[in-house]
Amino acid sequence: MVQSRAKSVAAYLRELPAGRRAVVSAVRDAIRLALPRGYQEAMNWGMIAWQVPLSRYPETYNGEPLLFAALAAQKNNYALYLMCLYRNKKRETALRAAYKRIGRKPDMGKSCIRFRKFEDLPLPGIRKIIAGVPLKTFIADYEKARG
Repeated sequence: MVQSRAKSVAAYLRELPAGRRAVVSAVRDAIRLALPRGYQEAMNWGMIAWQVPLSRYPETYNGEPLLFAALAAQKNNYALYLMCLYRNKKRETALRAAYKRIGRKPDMGKSCIRFRKFEDLPLPGIRKIIAGVPLKTFIADYEKARG
């Protein structure tokens, strides 16, 4: 995985070639419009990250903010990480249905969605999933998974 050393989202976007910057910016804008209140945008793990601020939830397993979503331009594709998909069959099913509606197959892992072009993402479905996970729900899901 390619990781940026940029300290801010603006710096990260500036370091991308124009075409890749346009794709990342468009996906970022879509996420920001759907993002429930309380999440914090930052650069973390070398990617644009939307996370639970430590001031809101400091008791994480690694001392880092809980990652809700992240976006990165990789060497051969882009990666969108939606941690709210992990261990949530209902949200994963909704994402797969969104892909079906646009006639594409998802290239994804447990929480990672890989895509080569902006058109490869079912953004309306992704926005709906993101909007449906308020901060309190995400924290409750995390606590439930921790046991």
